[in-house]
Amino acid sequence: MIPEIHIEEYNYPLPDERIAKYPLATRDSSKLLKYQDGNVTDHKFTSLPEILEEGSMMVFNDTKVVPARLHFQRSTGAHIEIFCLEPVLPEEYVSMFAVTDRCRWKCIVGNVKRWKNDTLHLYNPDSDALVTEMGLKADLIERQGETSIVEFTWDDGAPFSRVLEVCGSIPIPPYLNRGTEDIDLERYQTLYARFRGSVAAPTAGLHFTENVLEAIRQKNIDIQTVCLHVGAGTFLPVKSSLVSEHTMHREPFVVTLDFLKKLVEKQGKLIAVGTTSVRTLESIYYIGVKCIETGRPADVDQWDPYTRTYGYTVQEAVQALISFLEANSLKELQLGTRIIIVPGYEFKVVDVLVTNFHQPQSTLLLLISAFVKGDWKKIYNFALDNEFRFLSYGDSSVLFRSK
Repeated sequence: MIPEIHIEEYNYPLPDERIAKYPLATRDSSKLLKYQDGNVTDHKFTSLPEILEEGSMMVFNDTKVVPARLHFQRSTGAHIEIFCLEPVLPEEYVSMFAVTDRCRWKCIVGNVKRWKNDTLHLYNPDSDALVTEMGLKADLIERQGETSIVEFTWDDGAPFSRVLEVCGSIPIPPYLNRGTEDIDLERYQTLYARFRGSVAAPTAGLHFTENVLEAIRQKNIDIQTVCLHVGAGTFLPVKSSLVSEHTMHREPFVVTLDFLKKLVEKQGKLIAVGTTSVRTLESIYYIGVKCIETGRPADVDQWDPYTRTYGYTVQEAVQALISFLEANSLKELQLGTRIIIVPGYEFKVVDVLVTNFHQPQSTLLLLISAFVKGDWKKIYNFALDNEFRFLSYGDSSVLFRSK
């Protein structure tokens, strides 16, 4: 049954000065809150390896943020900002970033009412020679409610990945109330980011340094990766009073056959780094169930976990996916998820969560509440009372799931 949750019950006062507008000088110098068995304690992030249980599996999201924000100008002088959300043509990310002349994206368009279907030219106030040479242009193909389909064309034959590098900017969250700066090019990206596609960083991973990762390996913790491309919806609070009226956007993800084999054989606890890893790992279970029951894996819909009882074990669900991939000579599973994790959700896969502190009235805060069985206020009050920094560039927490 879809739970009836009023989002105002997940509000808390967050003073602007507690929002970390910039990263600290070093990634791992942040504070770390530990929550376990109802107890909350204060640590340094560098102590995380000591806190984690030996023999666990730790899963990171290795997506990479792309410079997806582009500024255009009409012939009238009006400015139009285009925020690329997901590829349409080509639809697959690797192919999209390789095209050399034109492509289409689903976008959020600022000042879209001012765009009268004329061709836009990239705004280039400094007359940058590289930008001029690109000759990037945009045409509005179709409006789809809050989003639009935009076709980009350019002149110099560069792959679209290079076009974005030259012409775009990293889309830092709007709640930072500032423009993108040079420091964001490095620090709004995890050290282990590999696969381009996200328009928001999996920020739980921003704290990790090579020293911390090596200390984790020394505890015989198996480090694994999944890849979920984070959508713009991660910035947005829930606007409807009832969470059941909120719509989750699809986020594509990839998991490899090798990872699924290690997951099915896992003995220790599973530690997810970030809510994006949680959504991917929990979605794997429901995709496996679909594979058992229909013979094929399929996307996870928003309310799939709540509409029926699931009796399959995690091992059965994952093994079904392994068998499907092997039978079809596939090395990886590429699907999407709209899963929403709210109080009442029964976790199937994740035991421990490393995460930052999230916005009031957000789906991420609902996930935290579900993970700690409603004890989120104790955690957030402790963080507010003990000078923790909040949101994307803020401090970290390690939460042990309440049983």
